[in-house]
Amino acid sequence: MDYEKLTSVMRRLALDAGDKIMEIYNSDDFEVKSKSDESPVTAADEAADAIISAGLRAEFPDVALVTEEQSDSHNQSVDTFLIVDPLDGTKEFINRRGDFTVNIALVEAGVPTRGVVYAPAKDRMFYTLADGTTVEEMGPFAKEAAGETKAIKVADSDNSALMVVASKSHRDQATDDYINKYAVKDSKSAGSSLKFCLVATGEADLYPRLGRTMEWDTAAGQAVLHGAGGKVVVFDGHAPLQYGKEGFANPFFIAFAPAVDLKA
Repeated sequence: MDYEKLTSVMRRLALDAGDKIMEIYNSDDFEVKSKSDESPVTAADEAADAIISAGLRAEFPDVALVTEEQSDSHNQSVDTFLIVDPLDGTKEFINRRGDFTVNIALVEAGVPTRGVVYAPAKDRMFYTLADGTTVEEMGPFAKEAAGETKAIKVADSDNSALMVVASKSHRDQATDDYINKYAVKDSKSAGSSLKFCLVATGEADLYPRLGRTMEWDTAAGQAVLHGAGGKVVVFDGHAPLQYGKEGFANPFFIAFAPAVDLKA
């Protein structure tokens, strides 16, 4: 894989998709439909998916592609592939809360190694460079070339005063019970894969997810977090979270800065 090319292509496609998403987001109204699993989907999800999928297939025709919005791509058995959630946080989008992202990632041998997470309504963009390290690009974002970037890394966490981030739309009692095992200084809620990015930048130490997610929800965020020195493990047993699983469904997991003393 040409990682320099991949970084450039993923970044550009995320921006293109973000423009289309914001065009629909800022319109007076948009249709909300339900998929077979009752989850919502909008014209923005579908338009962004079309942009990203076409771009990735044109640039990397020999790499398998898995994308949330194309159910026929979910039947593959692969451990190296590109994976896309064109609009992560659809509920946040529908409710005009801004915490939604464009997610594009490369998984190699079951591990997300490169990725981009772009939050167009918040003007924040995080991505891995060719060497696998992660940066945040400072806006405004030009299509032609990347602007100013800064390297990011996870916090050197203080286990007596942790910052925790949890899901805005899916927080429940089990999540709160787990968080209460820690000495928490403060907690915040965020939508979509922004939670991974907040751990990657050191704005949070810990993100537990005791709820349903799919690999396209997490791959880009995990790649960004890995590149900043963070880890993602399965909730039960703390084994590394792997990708290419049958059906692409995730178990519960914990994303964290390595200095955190993880609880069972």
